[in-house]
Amino acid sequence: MRHTISVLVENKFGVLARVAGMFSGRGYNIDTLNVAPIHDEKTSRMTIVVRGDDKTLDQVVLQLKKLIDVIEVQDFREGESINRELVLIKVKTTPEMRAEVIEFCNIFRAKVVDVHFDSLTIEITGDESKVNKFIQLMEPFGILDLTRTGKIAMPRA
Repeated sequence: MRHTISVLVENKFGVLARVAGMFSGRGYNIDTLNVAPIHDEKTSRMTIVVRGDDKTLDQVVLQLKKLIDVIEVQDFREGESINRELVLIKVKTTPEMRAEVIEFCNIFRAKVVDVHFDSLTIEITGDESKVNKFIQLMEPFGILDLTRTGKIAMPRA
């Protein structure tokens, strides 16, 4: 089972290494990891997606809370958070196929951010299922390159 964990940390040198080291030292694998400062630049938020059962997740949360520079740890259960992911995808196109790719972009509210004679670079944001479906629809055109941010999440109000 996949779990999303939000970790508020002090924005200091070595914090990311300590958090990642905690996971690797205990044999936990990180599916996605996103880190960025919040509105207070002294603080950063890490959004970590990890696989495991509830016992594993409880252990991860306990270990994270013990780390120096960790301010808060939240485990987002299904439906308790709003989450998004950003993807940049470069798709092979010909002038004849370009209109069809753009139509898919319109349907998914994706945005073309760069145009070349033989390719389009597209930006799409959304939850994981939306992003995965869009990528699946782009595969027949030929995906030349792809990069994903990983999940970011906030608690529901």
